[in-house]
Amino acid sequence: METVTRIHTLRERVSSWRQLGLTVGLVPTMGNLHRGHFKLVTEARQHADRVVVSIFVNPMQFGPNEDYAEYPRTPRPDAALLDKAAADLLFQPEVAEIYPADHERGTVVDVPQLSGILCGAFRPGHFAGVATVVTKLLCIVQPQVAVFGEKDYQQLTIVRRVVVDLCLATEIVSVPTVRESDGLAMSSRNCYLTAAERAVAPALHRALLGAKERVESGDANFDAIQQSGMRALEAAGFKPQYFAVMQANDLQPANAGSRELVILAAAKLGKARLIDNVRAERKQVGS
Repeated sequence: METVTRIHTLRERVSSWRQLGLTVGLVPTMGNLHRGHFKLVTEARQHADRVVVSIFVNPMQFGPNEDYAEYPRTPRPDAALLDKAAADLLFQPEVAEIYPADHERGTVVDVPQLSGILCGAFRPGHFAGVATVVTKLLCIVQPQVAVFGEKDYQQLTIVRRVVVDLCLATEIVSVPTVRESDGLAMSSRNCYLTAAERAVAPALHRALLGAKERVESGDANFDAIQQSGMRALEAAGFKPQYFAVMQANDLQPANAGSRELVILAAAKLGKARLIDNVRAERKQVGS
């Protein structure tokens, strides 16, 4: 696997692949890779002849009091995992390469309908930073396919909307959340959990599964389901930020006619902020 840090070098490599008629896949990451990322690379390999993985801790998506400086950076283990996953190229640019001008005053890509809700309500500007850097990476690499995990369902929905709205020629493929044996969604930020907090953390997924069971059994009192989820998280020791039942296709609040749903939650546990979601399908809508 080759590692490059400059955009022009990356484009030269990708251009040489295209001249051979090869397709290109992209897996954007912020590093500190785990088995969930391995799954993304493996999925990209199923859709493209060559796979580019980017590692870039994007300052634009961190708020002033968030963990940009402390975000775990593990370049050697990351490279070893990507070698094992058979990635072809690692793109690891410096901030100035992605934002040659001050990113705080540069062009911004935003999806207002989606960026201010759920996680966006607690992390102002976060999803504008995500949408901007993903748009840049798609323009730099111009992949036929890009692969994202479903753990951050709001991010996935926003990326899909950006690709449609900006007429970008990339197919977005999603991969189900990869979990630990006790149900905890794998995340680079799980390293912030103490041993005691790690034992509590799977309660987030259990609360979501409880809500899913209620929805799929025919309970349409979504407000009560959401309130119950918040109480369950509080009782387990979390500081919940939201617990929401939304339409899966557009992240609008679920209503009596909604069928395909996603139940999402975010909660703080010590230093860590955990997010997770589960899909649910109502089989007797309108009955």
